[in-house]
Amino acid sequence: MPVQIGGKAESDFNTPLGLLSDCHRRIENFLALLIRVAHGARGRVLSAEDRAALEKALDYFRDSAPQHTADEEESLFPRLRGLDHPLANSALASIDALEADHVAAAADHAVVDSLGRRWLEHGALSADEHGLLNGALDRLSAVYVRHIAVEDAEVFPLAGKILQANDLASMGDEMARRRGLRR
Repeated sequence: MPVQIGGKAESDFNTPLGLLSDCHRRIENFLALLIRVAHGARGRVLSAEDRAALEKALDYFRDSAPQHTADEEESLFPRLRGLDHPLANSALASIDALEADHVAAAADHAVVDSLGRRWLEHGALSADEHGLLNGALDRLSAVYVRHIAVEDAEVFPLAGKILQANDLASMGDEMARRRGLRR
């Protein structure tokens, strides 16, 4: 096992709840990168560094983030809904709200992706386009702050307490398959 200095090692498919939380750190980092580029360049011609950062962040949200959403909506949330457990029942409203967040975030991600790719293709954005981009990024930031806090502080710890080891192992298998991997 490699030695990690200065931080916790990332989780793997054997610890799917930790892997979901680790993904939140990537979401926060890539969203911060998008915001930094959008606010710094203000729709004007991008530096080579900003161009690379924008492309990397857009690719992450297009290719990897949907897998995280599927991990929650197809693997975690159904398991919690399927339990006849008072703690799981108390979390159902939160789970519904989290799924609504996914819908809202998907709409704003579509705006960000479209405008970001337009920026990459055409070299600049109009003032109106830049305003639309910033609006979508502001909404995403607000959604993710609340969404991630609820999942990391409430839903994932709850799942760790009430899901059985075989449920967590199945979740890890499903998450790996979603990425084209075998465990």
